[in-house]
Amino acid sequence: MDAPFIGFGTAVNVVTVVVGALLGMAVGHRLPDRTRSVVTDCLGLVTLLMAGLSAVSVTDAALADATGTGAPVLIVLGSLLIGSIAGSLLRIGDRLEGLAATIEAWFSRRSPALADHDDAAGPTAREKFIEGWLSASLLFCVGPLTILGSLSDGLGRGVDQLMLKSVLDGFAALAFASSFGVGVLLSAVSVAVVQGALTLVGVLLGSILPEAHILALTATGGLLLAGIGLRLLRIKDVPVADMLPALVVAPLLTQVVVALR
Repeated sequence: MDAPFIGFGTAVNVVTVVVGALLGMAVGHRLPDRTRSVVTDCLGLVTLLMAGLSAVSVTDAALADATGTGAPVLIVLGSLLIGSIAGSLLRIGDRLEGLAATIEAWFSRRSPALADHDDAAGPTAREKFIEGWLSASLLFCVGPLTILGSLSDGLGRGVDQLMLKSVLDGFAALAFASSFGVGVLLSAVSVAVVQGALTLVGVLLGSILPEAHILALTATGGLLLAGIGLRLLRIKDVPVADMLPALVVAPLLTQVVVALR
């Protein structure tokens, strides 16, 4: 899907978070769990479709011309292997989870101090607001789809991934806001800042990376999307976060192959 302007995907994502949060505060608690589950399954299937469309970039003639006929698949394989090994050794997934726990603990330690200055109802309301904003922000901003979608938008490869993420985040915001209230609305600002910055990175990469390097990155990202789809469908808990370094390795490995030809 072509976007009318760079950053369109993030703008839509912010809107869906706001709408989802408002609906959640109004009627979110009335949706049954089975309804949320079937929606997630639908999104998982669409994610697999998008993964296939991205991964097919490995067959693009521009990539084969730059690296050789048999090299593209090996580049994607090498990128995933090297990136996943590096991510696993660096424990990126664990560190992201640890970051969330650390931030939550940081706020929790300070909530007693807030109680000294607020009335009996104040601390509870403030803690609920902070937890809603923090939990939603981490869910919406710390994930492979955030990085893949924002980079794709900045590179001019379309906003399909961010459109999918927008739907996911809209339903998640609805669920969060039904429990945490107005604090979830603030997470829309977090989405705008984080994804806006990543989109800018994509714009800068697009101005310096040749087409073949971008195609290798897109194909590798497609396989990471497949991992997200498998997670959404509860088929396999693929450690996609640990595989994120593959997005950096793909263009570098492509450059190595091009240089050696």
